[in-house]
Amino acid sequence: MPTTPTSRATEPEPTAWHLPPPHTADEDGIVGVGADLEPGTLLRAYRSGLFPMPIGEGRRTVLAWWSPDPRGVVPLDGLKVSRSLRRSCRRFEARVDTAFEAVIDGCAGEVRTGRWITPAVREAYVRLHELGWAHSVEAWTASGELAGGLYGVAIGGLFAGESMFHHVPDASKVALVHLVALLREGGAALLDVQWTTPHLASLGAVDLPRPAYLDRLCGALTLPLPVAFRAD
Repeated sequence: MPTTPTSRATEPEPTAWHLPPPHTADEDGIVGVGADLEPGTLLRAYRSGLFPMPIGEGRRTVLAWWSPDPRGVVPLDGLKVSRSLRRSCRRFEARVDTAFEAVIDGCAGEVRTGRWITPAVREAYVRLHELGWAHSVEAWTASGELAGGLYGVAIGGLFAGESMFHHVPDASKVALVHLVALLREGGAALLDVQWTTPHLASLGAVDLPRPAYLDRLCGALTLPLPVAFRAD
């Protein structure tokens, strides 16, 4: 399955914001609100075990920084691939980074509680993609239509999954199967999915206590970036 990596990742200007440590999170998993979505802020957050997600609606929307406990992860050796999903994998062509903006737009258009991919969030991750840090994995039909996909942030051996969508049944699952294969082949160590939803649990996602997650994150960040997400 062909891949098309983005340009080599460029380290942005460091953020001037102080982000609270993960263990200060409240019972909902929020460590604080405010700051910005500049590339340097986002990368510091992921490296610290945090991720952004706006809360509220309309003019009352504020940017929150999260460290849920427990944390959802997909073990790279524990993905559950059913017989029907294996058949679906043969129906699609998987690609990397050939339609990042279409993928994030697909995720933003999903019908779900609270559409947290605001225009500002979209712009922030497109910038991260242009710098080589944010990536999409896509499932395409035989006729060349984008059927589904996912996107997230890759730092060393960490892939922080942000969202996924599908227009065709199983397409987002196929993208996840391909992502896990790329991470395993590339020597990655951690696939973060934030929360273990019933859908993700059916695919093998498990909960990690915050201390265990942060320990695995520390190790993952020392690893090289999988080749699928870097330029030759």
